[in-house]
Amino acid sequence: MNASSPEADIARAASLLRKARHAVAFTGAGISTPSGIPDFRSANSGLWTRNDPMKVASLTSFRKTPQVFFDWLRPLARQIALAQPNPAHLALAQLEKAGILKAVITQNIDGLHQRAGSQNVFEVHGTMSTLSCPQCHDVSASTAYLDAFIQEGAIPRCKNCGSYLRPDIVLFEETLPIQTWRSAQAYSEEADVFMVVGSSLEVVPAAGLPYYAAERNAAIIIVNYTPTYLDNRAEVVLSMDVAEALPQITQLAL
Repeated sequence: MNASSPEADIARAASLLRKARHAVAFTGAGISTPSGIPDFRSANSGLWTRNDPMKVASLTSFRKTPQVFFDWLRPLARQIALAQPNPAHLALAQLEKAGILKAVITQNIDGLHQRAGSQNVFEVHGTMSTLSCPQCHDVSASTAYLDAFIQEGAIPRCKNCGSYLRPDIVLFEETLPIQTWRSAQAYSEEADVFMVVGSSLEVVPAAGLPYYAAERNAAIIIVNYTPTYLDNRAEVVLSMDVAEALPQITQLAL
């Protein structure tokens, strides 16, 4: 990949998308940080710089120390509830509406893609929008419990059996949701253009999806502040704010 100006890279990314038959976007925490949701791994600001994930966000922590788990979750739930889709989310929704983008595969649990208007979204790390009972397996919308949890710290309990409800997010020690993962793999393998947005591609197995696409000769576009393991195989690498880059790419692609 030859060095070029951001303007040229934006134009190149737009051209690839415009000609794509099956474009797919893969998003990480970096697409939601402009909306006020912290990421997990950035130095100094990442959530895992302040907490040991195995102690606060694992299946064991939910089962053995639920108060610790929910105390960790509460400020994140508040930030997600207050967040609004930013121009990067809206740009991806525009690309899908135009028929250019076939799917968004996201590592995020915040639901901002759907709120921006994206329809075909695969949440490989789960979602905060629903809660499940580990005992009777009842599923509830989180909105019914969210205000009391955020405002008062009231831990959600199952209306049927009284057990603690857990958000339908993938915790440490858990595998990814199998049907969602299989769909994400299938879309990645079929992609002829694969755009990575706001992900450092460090969290496996999700970080392997763009590799699947690259191995099948998809053109890789990466929009991320920090380097990734796939930069040397990408057609375009943009070290820019995603909320600035994505709208520009989309405007030229449409």
